[in-house]
Amino acid sequence: MLSEQNLKGIYVPVVTPFQTNHTLDLASFESYLKHLLVHDINGLVINGTTGECPTTSWEEVTSQVEIAKIVMKQLNKTVPIVIGTGTNDTLSSLKRTERAGELGADAVLVVTPYYNKPTGKGVVAHFSKIAEAGVPVIAYEIPGRTGIRLSVDTIREILDIPQVIGLKDSSGGVELVSELSRYGSKPVLCGEDLLFHASLSQGASGGMLASANLNTAKFIDVYNRYISGEVSESKKQFDELVPLIRLLFQEEPNPAPLKWILTELGWIESDSVRLPLLPISDPLKEKIKKHI
Repeated sequence: MLSEQNLKGIYVPVVTPFQTNHTLDLASFESYLKHLLVHDINGLVINGTTGECPTTSWEEVTSQVEIAKIVMKQLNKTVPIVIGTGTNDTLSSLKRTERAGELGADAVLVVTPYYNKPTGKGVVAHFSKIAEAGVPVIAYEIPGRTGIRLSVDTIREILDIPQVIGLKDSSGGVELVSELSRYGSKPVLCGEDLLFHASLSQGASGGMLASANLNTAKFIDVYNRYISGEVSESKKQFDELVPLIRLLFQEEPNPAPLKWILTELGWIESDSVRLPLLPISDPLKEKIKKHI
């Protein structure tokens, strides 16, 4: 299982491939993982935002985990698996976390409860309850999607829960990781792809980055060069990634642009996404073609 000591490096949230009729495409998932796992990533994230977690069933999550284990065995390598289990229903999140533990998850990714608009104390209680499952928890702060922004004090309370091993920070800036680093907090993984290098400079231990599905080796190099003290070269390498990162997130919602690219690369068969998401527009396709 993951711990706060090894929550670092590059974690890649994977897409959930669908056939054109929007059913799960496990053959594509297997092919896709074989391309991705040739790289020495630090973790694989199944059923996160990039995996379209609001529209997947637990049976589909289970199937993806099983395929991931098969591929790892074929490639003779072991990569930690993180499973997204967070919802805005605490008991449902607890049950999903327990099931993730039964599947052998190395950790779970638990988003701040959305829609209900709980108080800070309510959010802390939410994470405390989920921690009872006994599976390492990575808390996930992403106010742009949840509709609530937690205070630094509330996040510190969440990180004080023994079973919580760290935070994925998609808060939209570097202020949070900077503040937490000042207090010597548990590890913080950057979840804002465009801010990855800036977050490293403020104390982030790595990144959980959808864009690292592409140019994976370069993302690993950016991280490795940074931690080895080659900060300038690390920044230079990262700057080369920025134009494509912008196109993945700033015009149409993730993971639709990423899925289209993976289809163009031949890693998955279809760029299908489930409603309410739609495949990307032709104008965006033309822009992306210039960068792949």
